Amino acid sequence: MIKGFKMKLYAGKEAEYYKRHNELWPEMEEMIHAYGGKNYSIFLDEETLTLFGYIELESEEKWNESANTEICRKWWDFMADIMETNPDNSPVSVDLKPMFHLD
Repeated sequence: MIKGFKMKLYAGKEAEYYKRHNELWPEMEEMIHAYGGKNYSIFLDEETLTLFGYIELESEEKWNESANTEICRKWWDFMADIMETNPDNSPVSVDLKPMFHLD
């Protein structure tokens, strides 16, 4: 299955967000793959600071379990100073409704 979602950066944090993701921790990459995520991309709308994420998942249920891992929680804490987050430091994320797909 494919999943699209949006998140929001704080103003002036674009370069830091880019840097942190280009230095993604190996254990975070391993966790993403272990929980069924692949072909993961995040795009930025520079006018609104909205991030658009795209990921292919084995199953959404398996993916949702990744939120309970220590490395995921550590990543959320690491990113909390540069983007909108919930009280547990998970990113404020809104799922997007699929409207078209072409292989």
